[in-house]
Amino acid sequence: MKVGIVGLPNVGKSTLFNAITHAGAEVANYPFCTIEPNHGIVAVPDARLTWLTELSKSKKTTPATVEFVDIAGLVAGASRGEGLGNKFLSNIRETDAILHVVRCFEDGDITHVSGAADPLRDVSIINLELILSDLEWLERRKEKLAKMSKSGSKDILAELDFLDRLIAHLEAEQPARSFPWTDQEKEDYLPDLFLLTTKPVLYVANIAEDKIGQDLPEVAALGEMAAKEGSSVLAISAEIEEEISNLEEDEKAMFLEDLGLTEPGLNRIIRSSYELLGLISFLTTGEDESRAWTIKAGTKAAQAAGKIHSDIERGFIRAELVAFDDLKALGSMKEVKDQGKLRSEGRDYVMQDGDVVLFRFNV
Repeated sequence: MKVGIVGLPNVGKSTLFNAITHAGAEVANYPFCTIEPNHGIVAVPDARLTWLTELSKSKKTTPATVEFVDIAGLVAGASRGEGLGNKFLSNIRETDAILHVVRCFEDGDITHVSGAADPLRDVSIINLELILSDLEWLERRKEKLAKMSKSGSKDILAELDFLDRLIAHLEAEQPARSFPWTDQEKEDYLPDLFLLTTKPVLYVANIAEDKIGQDLPEVAALGEMAAKEGSSVLAISAEIEEEISNLEEDEKAMFLEDLGLTEPGLNRIIRSSYELLGLISFLTTGEDESRAWTIKAGTKAAQAAGKIHSDIERGFIRAELVAFDDLKALGSMKEVKDQGKLRSEGRDYVMQDGDVVLFRFNV
């Protein structure tokens, strides 16, 4: 599962990517410094896993992970091939979600492709290019179906009606993720459309260091815009986050305290990106390993068991589990059992984030 980091040139994408991944992507003050996408896989910060490792005295700790992709900056006209538009659109099509970095600071030493930062305008430039790309694809689809509709097929006519409504929504410069999809439309049409603007988005407002912790009107405006399409906004200083990421742990704690922060903003971004992908973690723990296992929200117990090994899914008997919060409150698995908090669930149980589980199976 991949999260693509996108934005206009020189908004701090590669700086943020470096901070998240320590991958050392090139950062420079000129457009299209990033041409080929950079990839990095990072651990999802999870204090629950640290606690379980200490509880079980585990020899190994394995966190959940997210893959981030630093994609070339996009400019107006990308849908017509301007700048690196074609490459950008191809790269973003391969991702599952979008982390959209928006510049919310002024710096005369860092070039802005439009002359000056204007967060709402900058967001609209990229969103419009993605919408135009989707419209081109939908118009081709509609043209093909229109020729087939002469047969009188009710299914084709129904899809044409749906396409007309979706096209009108996009022509109003609204992304497909804010379209009022019915469950049936999602099932019948969405998987085959491959639209860029259906991808979930997290907007990251890249603010100046001296603005950390302040209520900024430009960030509030971004939040209002994002809420209308069902997205959200996090405000961070990418430059400061990169600096924090390179510190030793004791130095990092002091630096965060000086800034009035309890944890790096990157932790929130990584966790939010994980959630953006519709992912949750169930946990296993023992002397050998404490581990977070990644599954899609809504996954049932037998399928979750298959993430560990296909034999466990095939021979599934039951899942013995406890909510992490209950385990932590009681302090040990013995107390969990004594207090009747250990549950036995069947194969159709829907897993919850933070379930600490032992699968029983027989093959």
